Amino acid sequence: MDFQFLSKTPLFAGIIPDELCSLMKCLNGKEKNYPKDSRIVHIGQVIDSLGLVISGRVSIESDDLWGNRTMLDVVEPGQIFGETYACAGNVPLMVNVVALEDTTVLFLQTGSIIGRCGEACTYHGTLIRNLLTITAQKNLGLSRRIFHTAHKTIRGRLLSYLSVQAQRNGAMRFKIPFNRQQLADYLSVDRSALSHEISKMQQEGILISQKNNFTMLEGALADYT
Repeated sequence: MDFQFLSKTPLFAGIIPDELCSLMKCLNGKEKNYPKDSRIVHIGQVIDSLGLVISGRVSIESDDLWGNRTMLDVVEPGQIFGETYACAGNVPLMVNVVALEDTTVLFLQTGSIIGRCGEACTYHGTLIRNLLTITAQKNLGLSRRIFHTAHKTIRGRLLSYLSVQAQRNGAMRFKIPFNRQQLADYLSVDRSALSHEISKMQQEGILISQKNNFTMLEGALADYT
């Protein structure tokens, strides 16, 4: 287990590798490997562990009865998923977690995180604070998605999302974590319609798009306002 890597993740921020070695015994950490496109956990499943992505990427997806898929989030290396359900108790998952590429996940029992530590280690409290911070940040992320999809038009949704990405990166040129289908799912729009709108916006001098790389031009600000 790469404790140097783990010590740099948001969940274990402030905990040095030597402390992590001891802490991992309390958390009953287990690594598992998943091939691309495989389901890591699925709708209806009850879980008691959160997952921390060691390598690869996973998507959080929602499927309805008619097979319509909505992309809710993409989890990168060092980030976690499933913590809300794992902490909530006997609550079935309402989402699928799917490996976007060959992926390694470290599973940690949340009962061991939020419960009393048998070793009474000081860094256990740090871990709990980190988990609360991550949970709060994710709630804000869900709120942002609701804000993006509140726009009635595809252009409005896209500009809302790209505006936030530009602000996050501190530049008008940036890379987003979604491919075209994933972006369409995230914004709850049709992929073909989204691609058509992006083409129109490029022709109008609003943006430049190359796969998942975007450059916002001066016309974007006027169009958004």
